[in-house]
Amino acid sequence: MPVAVGPYGQSQPSCFDRVKMGFVMGCAMGMAAGALFGTFSCLRIGMRGRELMGGIGKTMMQSGGAFGTFMAIGMGIRC
Repeated sequence: MPVAVGPYGQSQPSCFDRVKMGFVMGCAMGMAAGALFGTFSCLRIGMRGRELMGGIGKTMMQSGGAFGTFMAIGMGIRC
């Protein structure tokens, strides 16, 4: 099967590259949302100091991983 060539002669990214890009974009968006929501929820229940940073980090990792996974699946479907 011939390789698809875009404008100016460059080749298109492979399906695996698109899935990786979807995961990274989703992870970045999820971590940003997790930082916002995690900060508000941790401050609301009265966390301070090291406990606050741990709670925010945990929320960021959870939401980043979840949203990144869904974005990767969506990009894989589009391939």
